[in-house]
Amino acid sequence: MDNRVQQVIKKLEHLPADRLSEVEDFIDFLSQREREHHMRKDFARGAEASFHKVWDNDEDAAYDKL
Repeated sequence: MDNRVQQVIKKLEHLPADRLSEVEDFIDFLSQREREHHMRKDFARGAEASFHKVWDNDEDAAYDKL
């Protein structure tokens, strides 16, 4: 197990039970935020193919240099 994980576990062992639920909520929040971040990146990657024709055209090539 990673040394940092072991350090966090040791710190958790010294917290009162009511604080452990707060820590668990925060971990859930961070996990959700990470999932949403990956989902946004996946959607953006998926949209690139659809917008490629619109973004990459000779008519708007002058704007590429800005």
